[in-house]
Amino acid sequence: MKVTGIDAERRWSESMPAAYEQYLVPVVFRPFAEDLAARAAALHPRRVLELAAGTGVLTSELIAAAPSAEVTATDLNEAMVAFGSARSPDAAWRQADAQRLPFRDGGFDLVVCQFGVMFFPDRVAAFTEVRRVLAPGGGFLFNTWGPLGTHAFGAALQYGLERAFPVDPPQFLPTVPHGYADPAVVAADLTAAGFAVEEEQELTLEGRAASATDVATGFLAGTPVRAAVEERGGGPAARATVIEEMTARLGSGPVTAQMTAYVFRGTV
Repeated sequence: MKVTGIDAERRWSESMPAAYEQYLVPVVFRPFAEDLAARAAALHPRRVLELAAGTGVLTSELIAAAPSAEVTATDLNEAMVAFGSARSPDAAWRQADAQRLPFRDGGFDLVVCQFGVMFFPDRVAAFTEVRRVLAPGGGFLFNTWGPLGTHAFGAALQYGLERAFPVDPPQFLPTVPHGYADPAVVAADLTAAGFAVEEEQELTLEGRAASATDVATGFLAGTPVRAAVEERGGGPAARATVIEEMTARLGSGPVTAQMTAYVFRGTV
């Protein structure tokens, strides 16, 4: 889920996928991947295109939930494609930009995207590309995070970053993953791209982690927060401050937190 031409707070490097997969996927992303895959399978798709597939958590769930479907998984980031193709080899993997999809018109009957649309520089343009590659009657199924305050893990991390960097805290979480959190705006963008909005649902699920330290490690090592912290001169002391703040807010030992997202389905 890489976007080019933007600041370091949004960059994805080759070393991030392993930390992302180990610490964030089971806690933050798998619960929603299971939900989205079940919704996709209920539509009985034959040809599925996944955008911003990351390390392949939704890809794996799609293959399990809809074994008869042909799944093509894409991501703009080469490191994610390499990692995901090894994790979910039953899908066809390609590097691809959601705003310039290298697929023919009408080639898929379902396009899915888990927490990726927030990263598209021009969402209406990307949604228009999605519509182009969908066959008549096809659907676009995706989710996007709610406001940062509705994601207890992310909110705790941001408090830790603000404590560690009181003058200039990294703003990746509130401005990118949680920066497309108005359902009315999302629905308007879908409509502008030519979709009929068939489904719009708020969904709150729980994430469970072995510790607040693990969650902090995932964000600090497996997302663009890492580059933002490094550019501010953050080292072990900053990491310790973030972990201390997150532990104070989430608790010591195993932690459970609620996370809210919105699920959309548009049709052509």
